[in-house]
Amino acid sequence: MRMNNHYDAIIIGAGAAGLFCAFNIAKNQKRVLVLDHANKVGKKILMSGGGRCNFTNLNTMYDDFTSENPHFVKSALNQYTAYDFLSLVEKHNIEYVEKNVGQLFCKNSSKDILKMLLDECSSVAVKIFKKCEIKKIKKSTQFVLTTSIDSYSCDSLVIATGGLSIPTLGASGYGYTIAEQFGHRLVETNASLVPFTLPDKILKRIKELAGVSLRVSVSNKKFDIEEDMLFTHRGLSGPAILKLSAYWKFGEEIVIDLLPSINLSDFLKTERLKHPDKSLINSLSTIIPKRLVEFICVDITDELKLKQIDKPVIDKLERSVHTWTLTPSGTEGYRTAEVTSGGVSTEQISSKTLESKIEDNLYFIGEVLDVTGQLGGYNFQWAWSSAWCAAQSIK
Repeated sequence: MRMNNHYDAIIIGAGAAGLFCAFNIAKNQKRVLVLDHANKVGKKILMSGGGRCNFTNLNTMYDDFTSENPHFVKSALNQYTAYDFLSLVEKHNIEYVEKNVGQLFCKNSSKDILKMLLDECSSVAVKIFKKCEIKKIKKSTQFVLTTSIDSYSCDSLVIATGGLSIPTLGASGYGYTIAEQFGHRLVETNASLVPFTLPDKILKRIKELAGVSLRVSVSNKKFDIEEDMLFTHRGLSGPAILKLSAYWKFGEEIVIDLLPSINLSDFLKTERLKHPDKSLINSLSTIIPKRLVEFICVDITDELKLKQIDKPVIDKLERSVHTWTLTPSGTEGYRTAEVTSGGVSTEQISSKTLESKIEDNLYFIGEVLDVTGQLGGYNFQWAWSSAWCAAQSIK
Protein backbone atom coordinates (compact mmCIF):
# COMPACT_ATOMS: atom_id res chain seq x y z
CA MET A 1 0.00 0.00 0.00
CA ARG A 2 1.49 3.34 -1.05
CA MET A 3 1.78 5.90 1.72
CA ASN A 4 -0.31 8.45 -0.18
CA ASN A 5 -3.14 5.89 -0.37
CA HIS A 6 -3.56 5.88 3.39
CA TYR A 7 -6.11 8.23 4.97
CA ASP A 8 -7.15 9.05 8.49
CA ALA A 9 -10.74 8.53 7.39
CA ILE A 10 -12.52 7.23 4.31
CA ILE A 11 -16.20 7.97 3.81
CA ILE A 12 -18.32 5.82 1.52
CA GLY A 13 -21.09 7.96 0.06
CA ALA A 14 -20.92 11.52 -1.27
CA GLY A 15 -24.40 12.62 -0.26
CA ALA A 16 -25.49 15.08 2.41
CA ALA A 17 -24.20 13.12 5.42
CA GLY A 18 -20.98 11.96 3.73
CA LEU A 19 -19.85 15.35 2.47
CA PHE A 20 -20.77 17.10 5.71
CA CYS A 21 -18.88 14.53 7.76
CA ALA A 22 -15.85 14.74 5.48
CA PHE A 23 -15.00 18.39 5.95
CA ASN A 24 -15.76 18.30 9.67
CA ILE A 25 -13.23 15.48 10.08
CA ALA A 26 -10.66 17.24 7.87
CA LYS A 27 -10.91 20.40 9.98
CA ASN A 28 -9.02 18.44 12.65
CA GLN A 29 -6.00 18.21 10.31
CA LYS A 30 -6.99 14.77 9.08
CA ARG A 31 -6.56 13.30 5.60
CA VAL A 32 -10.03 12.43 4.31
CA LEU A 33 -11.18 10.60 1.19
CA VAL A 34 -14.79 10.33 -0.02
CA LEU A 35 -15.71 7.52 -2.41
CA ASP A 36 -18.95 7.31 -4.42
CA HIS A 37 -20.06 4.97 -7.21
CA ALA A 38 -22.17 7.62 -8.96
CA ASN A 39 -20.99 9.96 -11.71
CA LYS A 40 -22.08 13.04 -9.74
CA VAL A 41 -22.13 13.84 -6.03
CA GLY A 42 -25.15 15.03 -4.06
CA LYS A 43 -27.79 14.02 -6.59
CA LYS A 44 -30.48 13.65 -3.94
CA ILE A 45 -29.65 17.08 -2.55
CA LEU A 46 -30.18 18.63 -5.97
CA MET A 47 -33.64 17.12 -6.52
CA SER A 48 -34.93 17.55 -2.98
CA GLY A 49 -37.62 20.07 -2.14
CA GLY A 50 -38.57 20.47 -5.78
CA GLY A 51 -35.04 21.69 -6.53
CA ARG A 52 -34.99 24.07 -3.56
CA CYS A 53 -33.76 21.66 -0.84
CA ASN A 54 -35.70 21.72 2.44
CA PHE A 55 -32.36 21.63 4.26
CA THR A 56 -33.59 21.65 7.87
CA ASN A 57 -36.52 22.24 10.18
CA LEU A 58 -36.11 24.69 13.04
CA ASN A 59 -38.71 22.79 15.06
CA THR A 60 -36.91 19.45 14.92
CA MET A 61 -37.95 17.25 17.84
CA TYR A 62 -37.15 13.67 18.78
CA ASP A 63 -40.70 12.48 18.13
CA ASP A 64 -40.40 13.56 14.49
CA PHE A 65 -38.38 10.38 13.92
CA THR A 66 -39.23 6.69 13.88
CA SER A 67 -36.82 3.92 14.84
CA GLU A 68 -36.80 0.66 16.78
CA ASN A 69 -35.16 2.77 19.48
CA PRO A 70 -37.02 6.10 19.50
CA HIS A 71 -34.50 7.59 21.96
CA PHE A 72 -31.48 6.97 19.72
CA VAL A 73 -31.68 10.33 17.89
CA LYS A 74 -31.68 12.49 21.03
CA SER A 75 -27.94 12.75 21.60
CA ALA A 76 -27.01 13.67 18.04
CA LEU A 77 -29.84 16.17 17.63
CA ASN A 78 -28.81 17.83 20.89
CA GLN A 79 -25.14 17.99 19.91
CA TYR A 80 -25.75 19.58 16.51
CA THR A 81 -29.01 21.46 16.08
CA ALA A 82 -30.93 22.97 13.17
CA TYR A 83 -29.69 26.38 14.31
CA ASP A 84 -26.09 25.19 14.12
CA PHE A 85 -26.59 24.20 10.50
CA LEU A 86 -28.42 27.45 9.76
CA SER A 87 -25.34 29.34 11.00
CA LEU A 88 -23.26 27.56 8.35
CA VAL A 89 -25.83 28.39 5.67
CA GLU A 90 -25.75 32.05 6.68
CA LYS A 91 -21.94 32.04 6.74
CA HIS A 92 -22.06 31.11 3.05
CA ASN A 93 -24.63 33.87 2.37
CA ILE A 94 -27.18 31.39 1.06
CA GLU A 95 -30.61 33.00 0.81
CA TYR A 96 -33.41 30.91 2.29
CA VAL A 97 -37.14 31.09 2.93
CA GLU A 98 -39.38 29.59 5.60
CA LYS A 99 -42.37 27.95 3.96
CA ASN A 100 -44.42 26.07 6.54
CA VAL A 101 -43.48 26.84 10.14
CA GLY A 102 -39.83 25.87 10.66
CA GLN A 103 -39.27 24.40 7.19
CA LEU A 104 -36.30 26.16 5.58
CA PHE A 105 -35.72 26.01 1.81
CA CYS A 106 -33.13 27.58 -0.45
CA LYS A 107 -34.58 30.73 -2.00
CA ASN A 108 -32.82 30.05 -5.29
CA SER A 109 -31.66 26.47 -5.79
CA SER A 110 -30.55 23.27 -4.07
CA LYS A 111 -27.26 23.83 -5.87
CA ASP A 112 -26.45 26.42 -3.18
CA ILE A 113 -26.36 23.74 -0.45
CA LEU A 114 -24.30 21.34 -2.55
CA LYS A 115 -21.85 24.11 -3.48
CA MET A 116 -21.52 25.01 0.21
CA LEU A 117 -20.65 21.41 1.13
CA LEU A 118 -18.15 21.09 -1.73
CA ASP A 119 -16.57 24.47 -0.94
CA GLU A 120 -16.12 23.40 2.69
CA CYS A 121 -14.56 20.12 1.54
CA SER A 122 -12.23 21.93 -0.83
CA SER A 123 -11.13 24.39 1.85
CA VAL A 124 -9.71 21.53 3.96
CA ALA A 125 -8.36 19.42 1.07
CA VAL A 126 -10.92 16.60 1.19
CA LYS A 127 -10.48 14.29 -1.80
CA ILE A 128 -13.61 13.06 -3.58
CA PHE A 129 -13.48 10.20 -6.09
CA LYS A 130 -16.57 9.50 -8.22
CA LYS A 131 -17.36 6.44 -10.35
CA CYS A 132 -15.57 4.34 -7.76
CA GLU A 133 -16.84 0.81 -7.21
CA ILE A 134 -15.78 -0.78 -3.94
CA LYS A 135 -14.97 -4.43 -4.52
CA LYS A 136 -13.82 -5.52 -1.07
CA ILE A 137 -13.30 -4.22 2.47
CA LYS A 138 -10.97 -5.91 4.97
CA LYS A 139 -10.00 -5.00 8.52
CA SER A 140 -6.91 -5.96 10.45
CA THR A 141 -5.28 -3.08 12.28
CA GLN A 142 -6.65 -0.77 9.57
CA PHE A 143 -9.43 -0.87 7.02
CA VAL A 144 -8.27 -1.78 3.51
CA LEU A 145 -10.57 -1.01 0.57
CA THR A 146 -10.06 -2.55 -2.84
CA THR A 147 -11.82 -0.41 -5.45
CA SER A 148 -12.15 -0.03 -9.21
CA ILE A 149 -9.69 2.89 -9.03
CA ASP A 150 -7.03 1.66 -6.58
CA SER A 151 -6.59 0.23 -3.10
CA TYR A 152 -6.84 2.52 -0.09
CA SER A 153 -6.42 2.14 3.66
CA CYS A 154 -7.74 4.16 6.57
CA ASP A 155 -7.87 4.29 10.34
CA SER A 156 -11.60 5.16 10.43
CA LEU A 157 -14.32 4.14 7.98
CA VAL A 158 -17.62 6.01 7.74
CA ILE A 159 -20.64 4.49 5.97
CA ALA A 160 -22.86 7.22 4.53
CA THR A 161 -24.44 5.32 1.66
CA GLY A 162 -28.05 6.35 2.26
CA GLY A 163 -31.00 4.03 1.65
CA LEU A 164 -32.80 2.45 -1.28
CA SER A 165 -34.96 5.43 -2.23
CA ILE A 166 -34.92 6.70 -5.82
CA PRO A 167 -32.55 4.18 -7.44
CA THR A 168 -32.29 6.38 -10.55
CA LEU A 169 -30.16 8.73 -8.42
CA GLY A 170 -27.75 5.91 -7.56
CA ALA A 171 -29.32 4.49 -4.40
CA SER A 172 -28.15 1.01 -3.48
CA GLY A 173 -28.12 -1.35 -0.52
CA TYR A 174 -24.32 -1.49 -0.32
CA GLY A 175 -24.22 0.11 3.12
CA TYR A 176 -26.38 -2.71 4.46
CA THR A 177 -23.96 -5.25 2.96
CA ILE A 178 -21.05 -3.61 4.79
CA ALA A 179 -23.04 -3.57 8.04
CA GLU A 180 -23.77 -7.27 7.79
CA GLN A 181 -20.15 -8.03 6.93
CA PHE A 182 -19.14 -6.58 10.29
CA GLY A 183 -21.89 -8.36 12.23
CA HIS A 184 -24.59 -5.70 12.39
CA ARG A 185 -28.28 -6.55 12.37
CA LEU A 186 -30.60 -4.95 9.83
CA VAL A 187 -34.13 -3.72 10.47
CA GLU A 188 -36.49 -4.53 7.58
CA THR A 189 -36.45 -1.71 5.04
CA ASN A 190 -39.46 -0.12 3.34
CA ALA A 191 -40.18 2.83 1.09
CA SER A 192 -41.27 5.76 3.27
CA LEU A 193 -42.66 9.25 2.70
CA VAL A 194 -44.17 7.85 -0.48
CA PRO A 195 -47.50 8.13 -2.38
CA PHE A 196 -50.15 5.44 -1.97
CA THR A 197 -51.44 3.39 -4.90
CA LEU A 198 -55.10 2.36 -4.95
CA PRO A 199 -56.89 -0.77 -6.25
CA ASP A 200 -58.10 -0.64 -9.86
CA LYS A 201 -61.71 -0.72 -8.67
CA ILE A 202 -61.25 2.55 -6.79
CA LEU A 203 -59.01 4.12 -9.45
CA LYS A 204 -61.77 3.68 -12.04
CA ARG A 205 -64.11 5.64 -9.80
CA ILE A 206 -61.68 8.49 -9.08
CA LYS A 207 -59.85 8.73 -12.41
CA GLU A 208 -61.41 12.14 -13.10
CA LEU A 209 -60.00 13.47 -9.82
CA ALA A 210 -56.31 13.35 -10.83
CA GLY A 211 -54.81 16.75 -10.08
CA VAL A 212 -57.38 17.73 -7.46
CA SER A 213 -55.77 18.92 -4.22
CA LEU A 214 -57.36 19.84 -0.90
CA ARG A 215 -56.63 19.98 2.82
CA VAL A 216 -57.70 16.80 4.60
CA SER A 217 -57.27 14.93 7.84
CA VAL A 218 -55.96 11.41 7.24
CA SER A 219 -55.33 8.71 9.81
CA ASN A 220 -54.67 5.09 10.65
CA LYS A 221 -54.43 3.39 14.07
CA LYS A 222 -51.03 4.96 14.82
CA PHE A 223 -51.02 8.43 13.28
CA ASP A 224 -53.23 11.26 12.12
CA ILE A 225 -52.30 14.41 10.26
CA GLU A 226 -54.08 17.41 8.77
CA GLU A 227 -52.33 18.50 5.58
CA ASP A 228 -52.85 18.77 1.83
CA MET A 229 -53.70 15.67 -0.22
CA LEU A 230 -53.41 15.24 -3.98
CA PHE A 231 -55.31 12.78 -6.18
CA THR A 232 -53.06 11.18 -8.81
CA HIS A 233 -53.51 8.76 -11.71
CA ARG A 234 -52.10 6.01 -9.49
CA GLY A 235 -53.70 6.91 -6.17
CA LEU A 236 -53.07 9.50 -3.47
CA SER A 237 -50.14 11.81 -2.74
CA GLY A 238 -49.39 15.16 -1.14
CA PRO A 239 -47.87 15.96 2.28
CA ALA A 240 -50.69 14.32 4.26
CA ILE A 241 -50.25 10.99 2.49
CA LEU A 242 -46.45 11.07 2.48
CA LYS A 243 -46.39 11.71 6.22
CA LEU A 244 -48.91 8.95 6.94
CA SER A 245 -46.94 6.47 4.82
CA ALA A 246 -44.17 6.45 7.44
CA TYR A 247 -46.63 4.77 9.85
CA TRP A 248 -48.67 2.65 7.42
CA LYS A 249 -48.42 -1.12 7.00
CA PHE A 250 -49.51 -3.08 3.93
CA GLY A 251 -53.17 -4.13 4.10
CA GLU A 252 -54.12 -1.46 6.64
CA GLU A 253 -57.16 0.80 6.24
CA ILE A 254 -56.85 4.57 6.24
CA VAL A 255 -59.61 7.06 7.05
CA ILE A 256 -59.82 10.41 5.27
CA ASP A 257 -61.82 13.44 6.38
CA LEU A 258 -62.21 15.50 3.22
CA LEU A 259 -63.54 18.48 5.14
CA PRO A 260 -61.76 18.59 8.52
CA SER A 261 -62.48 22.23 9.33
CA ILE A 262 -66.24 22.18 8.65
CA ASN A 263 -69.02 20.03 10.08
CA LEU A 264 -70.94 19.03 6.96
CA SER A 265 -74.26 18.48 8.72
CA ASP A 266 -74.18 21.92 10.33
CA PHE A 267 -73.14 23.52 7.05
CA LEU A 268 -76.04 21.96 5.13
CA LYS A 269 -78.59 22.89 7.79
CA THR A 270 -77.44 26.52 7.69
CA GLU A 271 -77.38 26.58 3.88
CA ARG A 272 -80.85 25.07 3.72
CA LEU A 273 -82.24 27.90 5.83
CA LYS A 274 -80.48 30.59 3.78
CA HIS A 275 -80.83 29.15 0.27
CA PRO A 276 -83.55 26.45 0.25
CA ASP A 277 -83.81 26.44 -3.56
CA LYS A 278 -80.08 26.13 -4.19
CA SER A 279 -78.94 22.78 -5.55
CA LEU A 280 -77.05 20.50 -3.15
CA ILE A 281 -74.18 20.08 -5.59
CA ASN A 282 -73.73 23.82 -6.13
CA SER A 283 -73.79 24.39 -2.39
CA LEU A 284 -71.16 21.73 -1.68
CA SER A 285 -69.00 23.13 -4.48
CA THR A 286 -68.43 26.27 -2.41
CA ILE A 287 -66.45 24.30 0.17
CA ILE A 288 -65.19 21.23 -1.77
CA PRO A 289 -63.59 21.12 -5.25
CA LYS A 290 -66.32 20.66 -7.88
CA ARG A 291 -64.86 17.44 -9.35
CA LEU A 292 -64.72 15.90 -5.89
CA VAL A 293 -68.31 16.94 -5.18
CA GLU A 294 -69.40 15.13 -8.34
CA PHE A 295 -67.59 12.01 -7.09
CA ILE A 296 -69.20 12.22 -3.65
CA CYS A 297 -72.65 12.89 -5.08
CA VAL A 298 -72.45 10.34 -7.90
CA ASP A 299 -75.85 8.86 -6.92
CA ILE A 300 -77.54 12.22 -6.36
CA THR A 301 -79.33 14.10 -9.13
CA ASP A 302 -78.02 17.54 -10.09
CA GLU A 303 -81.50 19.00 -9.52
CA LEU A 304 -81.79 17.99 -5.87
CA LYS A 305 -82.35 21.17 -3.87
CA LEU A 306 -81.28 21.81 -0.31
CA LYS A 307 -84.89 21.98 0.87
CA GLN A 308 -85.38 18.45 -0.46
CA ILE A 309 -82.55 16.70 1.37
CA ASP A 310 -83.45 14.53 4.34
CA LYS A 311 -81.52 12.94 7.20
CA PRO A 312 -80.57 9.72 5.32
CA VAL A 313 -78.98 11.83 2.56
CA ILE A 314 -77.12 13.97 5.07
CA ASP A 315 -75.92 10.89 6.99
CA LYS A 316 -74.66 9.29 3.78
CA LEU A 317 -72.84 12.47 2.77
CA GLU A 318 -71.27 12.78 6.21
CA ARG A 319 -69.87 9.26 5.96
CA SER A 320 -68.52 9.93 2.46
CA VAL A 321 -66.96 13.26 3.43
CA HIS A 322 -65.80 12.84 7.03
CA THR A 323 -64.95 9.12 7.18
CA TRP A 324 -63.98 8.01 3.68
CA THR A 325 -62.39 4.65 4.47
CA LEU A 326 -60.22 2.74 2.02
CA THR A 327 -57.32 0.31 1.85
CA PRO A 328 -54.39 1.30 -0.39
CA SER A 329 -53.10 -1.48 -2.63
CA GLY A 330 -49.57 -0.42 -1.73
CA THR A 331 -47.18 2.46 -2.34
CA GLU A 332 -45.23 3.70 -5.36
CA GLY A 333 -42.19 2.09 -3.74
CA TYR A 334 -38.56 3.16 -3.72
CA ARG A 335 -38.96 4.70 -7.19
CA THR A 336 -40.54 7.85 -5.72
CA ALA A 337 -39.98 7.45 -1.96
CA GLU A 338 -38.34 10.38 -0.20
CA VAL A 339 -36.52 8.07 2.22
CA THR A 340 -36.04 4.46 3.31
CA SER A 341 -37.36 3.31 6.67
CA GLY A 342 -35.45 0.63 8.54
CA GLY A 343 -31.77 -0.06 7.89
CA VAL A 344 -28.81 -0.69 10.18
CA SER A 345 -30.12 -1.40 13.69
CA THR A 346 -29.21 1.28 16.23
CA GLU A 347 -28.79 -1.24 19.07
CA GLN A 348 -25.12 -1.79 18.16
CA ILE A 349 -24.33 1.86 17.38
CA SER A 350 -23.29 4.53 19.87
CA SER A 351 -25.93 7.26 19.93
CA LYS A 352 -23.26 9.77 21.02
CA THR A 353 -20.54 9.08 18.44
CA LEU A 354 -22.33 6.93 15.77
CA GLU A 355 -19.47 4.43 16.11
CA SER A 356 -20.10 0.71 15.89
CA LYS A 357 -20.11 -1.11 19.22
CA ILE A 358 -18.90 -4.22 17.39
CA GLU A 359 -16.04 -2.88 15.24
CA ASP A 360 -13.80 -0.06 16.45
CA ASN A 361 -13.48 2.98 14.16
CA LEU A 362 -16.44 1.95 11.98
CA TYR A 363 -19.22 4.56 11.79
CA PHE A 364 -22.73 4.66 10.30
CA ILE A 365 -24.43 8.00 9.63
CA GLY A 366 -27.52 9.36 7.90
CA GLU A 367 -30.24 7.36 6.17
CA VAL A 368 -28.37 4.04 6.20
CA LEU A 369 -29.36 3.74 9.87
CA ASP A 370 -32.77 2.71 11.19
CA VAL A 371 -33.76 6.35 11.68
CA THR A 372 -36.51 7.93 9.58
CA GLY A 373 -37.53 11.55 9.90
CA GLN A 374 -40.89 12.99 8.95
CA LEU A 375 -41.43 15.08 5.83
CA GLY A 376 -40.26 18.65 6.23
CA GLY A 377 -36.46 18.85 6.51
CA TYR A 378 -36.03 16.38 9.36
CA ASN A 379 -34.05 13.79 7.38
CA PHE A 380 -31.54 16.40 6.26
CA GLN A 381 -31.13 17.52 9.86
CA TRP A 382 -30.47 13.90 10.86
CA ALA A 383 -27.81 13.74 8.15
CA TRP A 384 -26.07 16.87 9.50
CA SER A 385 -26.39 15.90 13.18
CA SER A 386 -25.25 12.28 12.83
CA ALA A 387 -22.38 13.28 10.52
CA TRP A 388 -21.18 15.99 12.89
CA CYS A 389 -21.14 13.62 15.87
CA ALA A 390 -19.12 11.03 13.98
CA ALA A 391 -16.67 13.70 12.83
CA GLN A 392 -16.09 14.90 16.39
CA SER A 393 -15.24 11.36 17.45
CA ILE A 394 -12.61 10.91 14.73
CA LYS A 395 -9.72 12.95 16.12
